[in-house]
Amino acid sequence: MARIFSVFLILCSLVYSEISCAGIYRWVDENGTIHFTNCPRDAKYQLYLRESKDDVGGNENEKPLIIPSRNATVFDPLIHEFSRKYDVDFALVKAMIRAESGFNPNAVSKKGAKGLMQLMPETALRLNVVNVFDPRENIDGGVRYFKYLLSLFNNDLRLSLAAYNAGENIVSELRTIPPYRETIDYVRKVLTYYQSYKP
Repeated sequence: MARIFSVFLILCSLVYSEISCAGIYRWVDENGTIHFTNCPRDAKYQLYLRESKDDVGGNENEKPLIIPSRNATVFDPLIHEFSRKYDVDFALVKAMIRAESGFNPNAVSKKGAKGLMQLMPETALRLNVVNVFDPRENIDGGVRYFKYLLSLFNNDLRLSLAAYNAGENIVSELRTIPPYRETIDYVRKVLTYYQSYKP
């Protein structure tokens, strides 16, 4: 009986741990300093942003069907053009496109991001991108937006990539990469691809 009770307690603690880490928590101290955590160990922390199923991986069957282009160099001329235009490294833009869409200009994510650089509808509208599935428009808008993020985050590559994936507002609030598996994986992937594309 004691053994069963011990197993029950362990299971309860695991469930509690899972629940307590399912989001971002915030606490403002007496000096007005804001503290964030994804695993609060103090009752002072209050839930600030709930982590959705999408953020922790979701259902494998819900992932968008991304068919990589047979020729990963087909968009290189456009990448070169807009990399030069906005002064963003060619290898970095290509790495982002690979991570975002696998070089599929018709890619659509479960969250509604579209095209090579996976622009969300609001972002596309803000950037005056009319046809998100047009590679020229999509790459132009995506690189332009990323250049803006680089300036917003003082050329911090990791924060800028996190903001491209998770949104600039949450990264501005946290001043670090949000504790979302998708975002952490995205930053890691892009940086890995970036190294492989560097001359």
